[in-house]
Amino acid sequence: MNGRKRIAIYGGTFDPVHIGHIEVAKRVSELFEIDELLFVPAQVAPHKLTRPVTPGIHRYAMLVLATQEDPRLRVSTFELEAPDRCYTVDTLAHFKSEFGESADLFFVMGSDSWSEITTWREWDRLLTLVNHIVVTRPGYDISLDLVNSSLRDRIVVLRGSKQIPKVVNEAAGEKIYITDAVMLESSATEIRGALREGDWSQLTRLVPSSVANYIRKYELYRESNER
Repeated sequence: MNGRKRIAIYGGTFDPVHIGHIEVAKRVSELFEIDELLFVPAQVAPHKLTRPVTPGIHRYAMLVLATQEDPRLRVSTFELEAPDRCYTVDTLAHFKSEFGESADLFFVMGSDSWSEITTWREWDRLLTLVNHIVVTRPGYDISLDLVNSSLRDRIVVLRGSKQIPKVVNEAAGEKIYITDAVMLESSATEIRGALREGDWSQLTRLVPSSVANYIRKYELYRESNER
């Protein structure tokens, strides 16, 4: 890709960040030879408006703690500091403008987000702004028929690849890469369930120890009523 810097953008509420998020970030960075991966916590995700979200300062702090040992991983406050609620298309347009021709950008999403992509604001424009990396579970099939034929032509399936293939280095234009290289799973729902039950041993298996200590110190998620 012309020797330019590779920057990945990983958005979400991260409420809280867990080992699944960190594993995705590290494996994607290795597979696609990413120079810098930016976690971009949202103020409030548009599809999660019905559930209270932990204040951004806490979610930001937990991300900083979870990423402090890997210099490739950074945390951006762009959406947290935005005066209005940001949509992903706005965030990607911002970073594309900021980095210009100095970097190739990749947006990281899970298969659950991909399944809802056509409900996102300006989703068709979003998919052409930057490269996309869709992370799915091994053996888990995702639909490629959600998008029109011109967008399907940009999809590159990398299932089973353990190292970056030649096609990624030589690809022209923005692509949509499908990878199942991440084996580890976890969910924020599972974490909040463990906290409701007071199961601290389970919590320490689901989040980095520094994040578990932060949650305990500030008594986060004690009032969670999610089911």
